[in-house]
Amino acid sequence: QVQLVESGGGLVQAGGSLRLSCAASGRTFSNYAMAWFRQAPGKEREFVAWSGAGTLYANSVKGRFTISRDNAKNTMYLQMNSLKPEDTAVYYCAKHSGRPGMVVALPSSYDYWGQGTQVTVSS
Repeated sequence: QVQLVESGGGLVQAGGSLRLSCAASGRTFSNYAMAWFRQAPGKEREFVAWSGAGTLYANSVKGRFTISRDNAKNTMYLQMNSLKPEDTAVYYCAKHSGRPGMVVALPSSYDYWGQGTQVTVSS
């Protein structure tokens, strides 16, 4: 079993910054790939960023968001800069299943999820 707990969300003005954290427990954190997703009201959950052998970003956040992890602390981060109102969503961290061929940008490729943290960007 893996437990994931997000924190760091909040209300920020457009152009501001937030740093999200995802604390993991239950298995050796460094052994698996992780990702951030987000879901806005009325929309499907969408991929934001991935950390595995390297990093990947959705085009909508590239250059503004940075994913990182501290394996010693079993924690993953998402530094979000230059925030826009369209970044408003519940942000989730997730553990990749590790099964071969699973596309990193698809929610179905992940087997454990956190409860989410709300990010609201005002204009």
